[in-house]
Amino acid sequence: MPTWLEILLTALILMVMLAGLFGLIIPVFPGITIIWLAALGFGVIRGFSTLGIVLFVLLTLLMIGGNVVDNLLMGAGARKGGAAWATVIVSLVVGVVFTLVIPPFGGLIAAPLAVFLLEYYRLRDWRKARKATFGLAAGWGASFFARLLIGCLMLLLALVWVWQG
Repeated sequence: MPTWLEILLTALILMVMLAGLFGLIIPVFPGITIIWLAALGFGVIRGFSTLGIVLFVLLTLLMIGGNVVDNLLMGAGARKGGAAWATVIVSLVVGVVFTLVIPPFGGLIAAPLAVFLLEYYRLRDWRKARKATFGLAAGWGASFFARLLIGCLMLLLALVWVWQG
């Protein structure tokens, strides 16, 4: 592969990674997974040296951990606010579906609304429903910072791979 093409593809991959990192602002946007997919693309294009394999394994573990932590923190926030497990699960599904139907902010509106409506229906108390909804929002906030930290670490590891690759 000509050097200029390799440089162009590497720059494109790094831009995709940055888009994934900035996309983490949107709670249901799979930014960490996009960073991982871009790293996979880099490995396919440049090849997997020993260092590349080690870094890609670390990136994979961070991606899996980041996606799990994301869902756990949001669910934990809603549960801490008093939401039932069924509400947490339904709001997660509603958030994903509405993000796909009305991207990128449909899920940001639909998931908290689902928590509020389901908890109000379950408890017949708007104050408790509001508390559960605020719990979800607090979980989203904690999730954002965890995902941002993981995304930055993934980008740093990818840059090490690019410079050492």
